[in-house]
Amino acid sequence: MNALGPVFPVARPRRLRRSEALRSMLRETVLSPRDFVSPVFVTDGGAVEQPIASMPGVSRIPVDHAVAEGESLLELGIAAILMFGVPSKEKKDPGGRESYADGGAVQRAVRALKAALPELVVITDVCLCEYTSHGHCGLVEEGSGRILNDPTLDILRRVAVSHAEAGADVVAPSGMMDGAVGAIRAALDEVGAEETAILSYAVKYASAFYGPFREAAGGAPAFGDRRTHQIDPGNARVAIRETALDLAEGADMLMVKPALAYLDVVSAVRRAHPEVPLFAYNVSGEYAMVKAAAAAGWLDERAVANEVLMSMKRAGADSIISYHAKDVARWLSR
Repeated sequence: MNALGPVFPVARPRRLRRSEALRSMLRETVLSPRDFVSPVFVTDGGAVEQPIASMPGVSRIPVDHAVAEGESLLELGIAAILMFGVPSKEKKDPGGRESYADGGAVQRAVRALKAALPELVVITDVCLCEYTSHGHCGLVEEGSGRILNDPTLDILRRVAVSHAEAGADVVAPSGMMDGAVGAIRAALDEVGAEETAILSYAVKYASAFYGPFREAAGGAPAFGDRRTHQIDPGNARVAIRETALDLAEGADMLMVKPALAYLDVVSAVRRAHPEVPLFAYNVSGEYAMVKAAAAAGWLDERAVANEVLMSMKRAGADSIISYHAKDVARWLSR
């Protein structure tokens, strides 16, 4: 005997691992299609889907395909979609005005989805990087290249309101601008959209894992980087401060992005805010790594994807945003 109770040979933990029936019955963490949010890139031009080379299996889809995409998700048991707009190059400008255009790709796709599939939870990304000619998440000061925090908030208000008026259930500010959640909450309430929820990208790191996404969304910075507003990868404690600030400003849900390299942060945020729904974003680079290794025959895609996503849920995530969502839902149904 010791402080842990009986020891070997009386204690044999392997007794509980001897059959699949026992292992399945005693498994603490189980994945379900309802755990996932599926990201989608919606374009405003053309009628053909555009495969993304660095993200095998993922394409930019025309607005007219949005309802079919939503139907396929619901059939798989996935209840939510996260929508990114990808405007044509000629519609981009330094102020990202297409981001709040009534006829923008996201606004049109949201209206179509909520009319056809009201049961689908529609989440929209609120950021400027896809819409600005310079590719930054905020307005840029001419000459210095400095990202202007407070003037950007005025644009984010307009974007969020345009999404809410189109019918979005949740808006998700992702640019890591200070005060964005409070500005958006006030703007939504002013137009009577007080029931529109805010999912805050409260903990978004200046990560190297975003490369494929920037190809997909056409949002790579034309100069500089995003280290002045996204969190340094060496820092964890600031995540708790960022989440507390956003909750105080009116965030309804929180996110950690990326997830795989930041499971310690997912766990820390879960412990700090046990009462708040927590999302983990399994980002494009994480997805692309698994796809590339599987294509080379170096690992079993299904087994590794399940293990990676399980780790995020085990760390404390309530929901996982993943490009693997549809694949995993199919595997689970089999």
